[in-house]
Parts: sequence; structure tokens; C-alpha cells
Amino acid sequence: MHVTRLAVGGLRRFAQVELAPKPGLNLITGDNGAGKTSLLEALHLMAWGRSFRGRVRDGLIRTGSQAVEVFVEWREGQDDRIRRAGLRHSGQEWSGRLDGRNVGQLGELCAALAVVSFEPGSHALVTGSGEPRRRFLDWGLFHVEQDFLPVWRRYNRALKQRNALLKSGGSGKQLDAWDVELAEAGEAVTAHRQAYLDRLQGQVQDVANALVPMLGRAQLEFAPGWRRQALSLADALLVSRERDRQFGHTGVGPHRADWRVDFSALPQREALSRGQAKLTALSCLLAQSQDYAAQRGEWPVLALDDLASELDRRHQASVLARVIQSGAQVLVTGTEMPAALEAVPLAWFHVEHDTIVGH
Repeated sequence: MHVTRLAVGGLRRFAQVELAPKPGLNLITGDNGAGKTSLLEALHLMAWGRSFRGRVRDGLIRTGSQAVEVFVEWREGQDDRIRRAGLRHSGQEWSGRLDGRNVGQLGELCAALAVVSFEPGSHALVTGSGEPRRRFLDWGLFHVEQDFLPVWRRYNRALKQRNALLKSGGSGKQLDAWDVELAEAGEAVTAHRQAYLDRLQGQVQDVANALVPMLGRAQLEFAPGWRRQALSLADALLVSRERDRQFGHTGVGPHRADWRVDFSALPQREALSRGQAKLTALSCLLAQSQDYAAQRGEWPVLALDDLASELDRRHQASVLARVIQSGAQVLVTGTEMPAALEAVPLAWFHVEHDTIVGH
């Protein structure tokens, strides 16, 4: 999979800008604040429905513009099929097109284009709340398990209905009905997540051996969101019902799931340093990319923001050697040519005065 055209309008500094990246390695340089990261944000927005910096309405739209508009053209599959997608997002409302037709759900766009991003906030995958870790699992499953999205939607629909009943004081009989739906869908979501994390175990260990060998063996530990070994989800919902009524929302289930990476050389779950957390997060993201490639036969697009400031030269070289060998399309940003790229064939673009110039 590789992007052949990225056109963006109304995004932060850019009134209108276009980039035509090449297969393989692409370097995007520019001064701080020039807008190079915004290009990766636009790509991430199309693939995830949100920026890696947060929601669209939180400063993504250029001052004076009503919405951000993104168009992406890419090639995928063994037949190099051309695909196109467009998204217009005002922060409140959105519209989208995929391969010439209107789409009714943002998830259709997100499921079409696969982009894995590593940026200065990516350490939150390891050190932050459970939300980015659940997104990590679900992103992988959306793309490699065709029957996951329907059951994930079924669970979230049931969760919304149950929470509404809890807030409005719904009857026990009404809650019984939604508990059955929530439990059936929730058990299925959890089984998918557990199997996916188990499959990633070997991939994470492989990458971590190269990036953080001093931490020892990596072990992925899954927490499903309730005491699964002791109770079925149906029983857990029944046990927590009165407490849920008191707080007005469902306190157990896959929406509370989490996972973590434990290392054998860090006894008693000693906290990772910031640098170790970054490398651990990157290990997980590259492992996810490798699994995607194993399941789909091609790598996702890799977006590596400000790589030189996030990794030292040795780790830059290790990561880039791995991804270049894979044949993946990689977009790397930086204020200047990273030392690790000086002898590597690449396409080089420079952002200046809200325009992009190829070297």
C-alpha cells in the first residue's frame, strides 16, 4: 500500500497544499511550525477519523476556514489497484467519499486506508490511559478481521442503550434485555481482542529485541474489563447493576478493557523511562504493522513524525533499516536531514512558506 497523492485544504497553516509521495522512503523537512507535521496529521485523519493530536475541532481547522478537507489517492493489493477517498470535516459534521461513492459512516473511510503513526505523543500508548490502547487493538482488528466491526458496533450500540436506561431509571426487565445483548457482543469483542494480542506477542518480542534488548523478554498482558476468570460478562453486569444505577453508566465490560507490556528485566513492574516508553510504543506499532502485512500481504503506510528528536541515531538506523527492508512506504518528518538517512535512497520534500518543494 502506498499513497500517490495527498491534497489538503483548510488545515492549520495550509489554505491548500498537495504532496505526491513516492514508494519507499519519503523525507519531509521544514522549520518548526512550517506545517510538515500537519501533512501527517491529514493522512492520519483520513485513516483514523481524528488527528493524532486530538479532535478536529481542537485547532486543526485553519483560521478563517469552515472545515478541513483531505483527499488521498493510493495504490494497494497485488494488482496495484488505485483507490481514492475524500473527507470534509467541520469539527461538528463530516462528509466523505470512497472510490466515487458517498459513505454513511466514518468507519468506512478508516477501514479503507491503513496508516500507522509514530509521533511525539505515541508514548501514551504505554504510559497513558486505556483509551489509546483499546484503539490500538481495535484498529488492528478492523483491518485484519472482517467480522470484528459488526460485533464492535453491536456492543457499542447496546452499551449506549444500557447507559441511557441507567440514567433514566429504566426497569429491571428493560435492563435484562440489554444485558443479554451487551454480554453476547461483549464476549465476542473480548475473544477477538485476546486472540489478536496473543498473536502480536511474537511480533512485539521480535521488534523489542532489536530496540530495547536491555529490558529482557516482553510479555503482553490483557485485562478484559471485568473479572473474566471468575464471572461471565452477563453475571458481571448483573452483579454491578445497582452500582451502575448509582453512577448512571456501565462500569464493567470491553469498554473498560486494557493491556500492558511487561518486561522480564523490570521486576515488580518498575516504571519505564520516557525513552524506554517511546521505544516500547514504537515496538508495538511496528509489530502491529508486521502483523497487518502478514495478514493482508502488504504493509500499511508508516508516518514517523520528527524521528530525529524522538530517537537517537542508533535507534533511527535500526528502525529505518527494518522498514526499508519491508518495502513499506514511509513518511518521515524533521527540521533537517536525519543523520541516519544521509546514505539512504529517498524522496525529499521541503515545506516553506506554506508550499512544498521537491529536492
